[in-house]
Amino acid sequence: MLRNGLLQASPASLTSLINMYSKCCQMTHALSLFRTAIQDPNVFSFNAIINGFITNEDPFKGLKFYREMRVHDVFPDKYTFPCLLKGCCDLMEVLEVRKIHGLIFKLGLDLDLYVGSGLVKCYLKFLFMEDAEKVFDELLVRDVVLWNAMVNGYAQVGQFNEALAVFRKMCLEGIEMSSFTVTGVLSAFAMTEDFENGRAVHGVVLKMGYGSSIIVLNALIDMYGKCKCVGEALKIFDMMDERDIFSWNSIMCVHEQCGDHDKTLRLFGMMLRDGIRPDLITLTTVLPSCTQMAALMHGKQIHGYMIVNGLSKDRNSEDFDDVLINNGIMDMYAKCGSMTEAHSVFDKMSHKDVASWNILVMGYGLHGYGREALDMFSVMCESEFKADDVTFVGVLSACSHAGFVSLGRQILGQMKLKYGVVPTIEHYTCVVDMLGRAGQLEEAYQLALTSPTEANAVVWRALLAACWLHGNSDIAEVAAKHVLQFEPEHSGSYVLTSNVYVAAGKYEEVLDVRNMMRQQNVRKLPGCSWIEVKTGVHAFINGDRTHPGSNSIYDGLHSLTALLHEHEYVPDF
Repeated sequence: MLRNGLLQASPASLTSLINMYSKCCQMTHALSLFRTAIQDPNVFSFNAIINGFITNEDPFKGLKFYREMRVHDVFPDKYTFPCLLKGCCDLMEVLEVRKIHGLIFKLGLDLDLYVGSGLVKCYLKFLFMEDAEKVFDELLVRDVVLWNAMVNGYAQVGQFNEALAVFRKMCLEGIEMSSFTVTGVLSAFAMTEDFENGRAVHGVVLKMGYGSSIIVLNALIDMYGKCKCVGEALKIFDMMDERDIFSWNSIMCVHEQCGDHDKTLRLFGMMLRDGIRPDLITLTTVLPSCTQMAALMHGKQIHGYMIVNGLSKDRNSEDFDDVLINNGIMDMYAKCGSMTEAHSVFDKMSHKDVASWNILVMGYGLHGYGREALDMFSVMCESEFKADDVTFVGVLSACSHAGFVSLGRQILGQMKLKYGVVPTIEHYTCVVDMLGRAGQLEEAYQLALTSPTEANAVVWRALLAACWLHGNSDIAEVAAKHVLQFEPEHSGSYVLTSNVYVAAGKYEEVLDVRNMMRQQNVRKLPGCSWIEVKTGVHAFINGDRTHPGSNSIYDGLHSLTALLHEHEYVPDF
């Protein structure tokens, strides 16, 4: 073209060349061509260079050329604005969008579908929902992409009723939904836990042939999961021919939220065996399951993976630790009893919040390291972090587990005056538990009766447990009445009460408790325990024979039971 002089003779060819260089990410050549070869740039050449910079993620230069275009008295057309508006969105140039909207109106392009779509998407990104809705309503022609933008826009900002209203209007106008419509409306049904309408959309999905779309199936898994229909979510997951990282994250999140931590970890193992690399969402979903099941080896593996792959760092800054992620790792170590590892993570954090300190205080207190918990509390206060109500639950729990009764009383008295934290029922429960463990049952009973906040079932159950520990059936009877008044359906309260009577040799009262359970139709839930060994986490339910090694396990259990009987051990209720 240069040899034959076609560049100067054909402005259209110049514009095509600029477009070609832009699409090949060669903006230096595109700009050189624009500056040297074009003597009198027109709207087409300006559109090409503006579109090139914005497409190549340099919206600042794209906006600069738009201003140059206006200086040259070249009027933009309907092809200028959609890309220009995208650039303004990337730069969050709200004022510039307002100016562009005014120009669009002056040029009579406000009813153009593509220009209007650009404005709607821009306003949705800025969360200007009313402006987006106004532009949307004024458009005479609206395609499915624009409808999808409105449905998903409302869903993403939590306005689920508005999202569903747009969806219903779309159906009334006879617009055929696409897979993106389905994902948007399913997210709204998921957040509102509208199972019936979600299932109806599932039926429509199958009729329209979207049943093999991964994004639609992922949205269905999420919807059924949030509607607490774990079986339906798992059924969809199992029937998928192809699964991506979002599929695995969704199904693991469903089980984790429903408290099935064993299944969450099993799914994580299946995912790794399928060769899917976990991302940050995966790991932050699985970590709480490791925490709840005290699966320390699994937790260490996840932590190691995060370190090796740099997932414990904030992507926006190499020096800023992601506090939430590190808190999750620290909480896992603390609840698994590995306080050395928890403290190591804490020491390496360049940024900490109150929750970081609370995790260590609670962890040390939970495992009986009362002095270490109180030392952490002192350092926290010296570091000018303001203790909150969670901090004092940890401090008082530490006093309870370590037997620091006098100090616990003192801290409760200082909470409001010295630290500005008003004691709540959780704090009084800790002190009742502390006094009960120390055998000061009468004082614990009086505190439960006279605390400024009304005692609940948890307070009385703590006192009831202390009565069982120290064999005081008199206060236990009073505590049991209060517990059963608050929670007549809680099986644990009946078990505690029965154990107190067994310890006191009051077997008639034990029968009365069992009769009361029958009358209230209360059933004792089967006990569940788990242990982590080299092959993974093994969970067991009382009377369970599904484990492959159940025969040898029960042989060992019977041997232990025989030894206990030889030593005249009497089992609890």
